[in-house]
Amino acid sequence: MRRRLFWKLCATVAAGTVLLFWAINHLASHTEQRMSFIADEHQRSLVAYGRKAESLYLSGDEVALADWLRELQTQEDTWAAVVQSQLTPIAGSRLSQQFLEGFRLGRHVEWKIHLYFTENPIMDVTFADGHTHFLIRLPQRMRPGSMQPYIGPLLKVLLPLSLLILLSVVLYRHVMGPLRRLERATRQFSEGLYDVRVANDLGNRRDELTGLAESFDHMAERTGSLIRSQRHLIADLSHELRTPLTRIDMALSLSNHSNQQEILDRIKRDSAQMRALVEDSLTLAWLENERPQLDPEDLDLTDLIDSILDDARFEFPHHQITACLPDHARLCGSSQRLLGQALENIVRNALHYTPPGGQVSVTLTRQDEEYRIQISDQGPGVPEAELRSIFRPFYRVDRARHNEPRGYGLGLALALRQVEAVSGSLRAFNLAEGGLCMEIRLPCNSGNLEAPATEPQAV
Repeated sequence: MRRRLFWKLCATVAAGTVLLFWAINHLASHTEQRMSFIADEHQRSLVAYGRKAESLYLSGDEVALADWLRELQTQEDTWAAVVQSQLTPIAGSRLSQQFLEGFRLGRHVEWKIHLYFTENPIMDVTFADGHTHFLIRLPQRMRPGSMQPYIGPLLKVLLPLSLLILLSVVLYRHVMGPLRRLERATRQFSEGLYDVRVANDLGNRRDELTGLAESFDHMAERTGSLIRSQRHLIADLSHELRTPLTRIDMALSLSNHSNQQEILDRIKRDSAQMRALVEDSLTLAWLENERPQLDPEDLDLTDLIDSILDDARFEFPHHQITACLPDHARLCGSSQRLLGQALENIVRNALHYTPPGGQVSVTLTRQDEEYRIQISDQGPGVPEAELRSIFRPFYRVDRARHNEPRGYGLGLALALRQVEAVSGSLRAFNLAEGGLCMEIRLPCNSGNLEAPATEPQAV
């Protein structure tokens, strides 16, 4: 689902808001309910006043009852009285027993007190006879809800603030967890740990932050691969440059004791080798790191291969080069320059490792929507374990390909990147009868030409 994080945050905020209002309403209602009843000790005091008044009333000493009432009113700063209620039904009606038992002139001490009334209610303690009542306005000290002025701000400010802080913490942890992992991975990556990854640490989470982690992993994988590739390239290049530089130094040191023309020829030859090495290395780095966008063009594969094989026959007159090509093989949206260089490198490599008098075969076929070019030699082949390695820069299988190695091991590395630049693939495999076969697969319509830096696939 798109915008998962957005909807998760919306759902969390909505649920948190509903929970906040429910909690405020529930706690406010519950708290008000609890505060609306007279405390148990005050209820007992009111009942005791009623029983005292009933005792004095039953004794018949009205003077003592009056004195006690005056003293009670002064003590509690309120009003109190003992009254009788005479209920006389008329028009033939009668009073039910339930009504007579529950009839009161004031409120029972166990009833709820409405906190929003400014006047204190009249409390009623009914005597045993049912029609004499001790009435007293509830003393202020016994009025419930004394904490209401403090409970209101607590419920309206502190509770919402606490719940919002809790909600913020939940959202913060949910969002910052992956970001902290990204921060830690970025720091580790900057310290040289190029294998660090983030997406696997997020578990089953699938949202925008997971997409960010996957993008980071993709970036880290590609960047780490490029950095390691560049390190290997620089190390190999520096190693390969030492040999011609050493020969030049030796030639210069012997210039006073040898034939000058021979020395100059050697320096010229070594300089040309170094120039070719640097140019090939720069081309390889450009293809591998820059992902260049190339201008697409249409070409005929048959004509391109014919021209490359004509040059090869001239350069290697002691080898047999056979070709099995269709009359025409139109390739759309490709690059003649890159594809021609790749084919030339592969053909030269096959001729280098095929002994004089041996045969190099080139076949071009079409299967569905792709062309297949196979270039086979009669050399010693390559050990199966090293079929992937031959596409690495500066890699040479000297022991397996026992002829004297030529070049610097950049030909096949360049060919792989050049073929991939035109949306093709290149693989190598050994032939049952001996020798090595290079197979190029090209889509008939290459489309967008881009050079990805990927590892070669071997069979």
